[in-house]
Amino acid sequence: MLQQFYPQPPSHPYPFELNKDMHFAAAHFIPDERAGKCAFTHGHTYFVNLTIAGEQLDEMGMLVNFSDLKKIVHDKYDHQLLNDFPEYKKRAPSTEEVSRQIYQLIENHLVTLPNKPKCLQIIVRETPTSYCIYRPKREEKA
Repeated sequence: MLQQFYPQPPSHPYPFELNKDMHFAAAHFIPDERAGKCAFTHGHTYFVNLTIAGEQLDEMGMLVNFSDLKKIVHDKYDHQLLNDFPEYKKRAPSTEEVSRQIYQLIENHLVTLPNKPKCLQIIVRETPTSYCIYRPKREEKA
């Protein structure tokens, strides 16, 4: 995999931050004639970067297990037609929507961990020249 550098999330108070790069091959289409050629089924090798931060490490000394992160994303989406997944029935699997859905998959896992790490951003690169960053809004502390 080509080593890439990504925009960093805004500064945060967490002492630990990790990034996980991965990729998966998948097809999709945007069912709207305004999408031009993208309205037809086509494939990409998606490159994904996850940024996760937290206060505490788990009992193994990890913020989160890298292999668990890969399983959550790669094992679900690799060599699939993204449009077939229920999460893409309301909104087509654009790069923006794929990044949001990957965030949700990761957050659903992180909330089950005793050390409660947080996903700060998801970057999905669809082509060598195009990527999307998804950063969830953070609630303001009173």
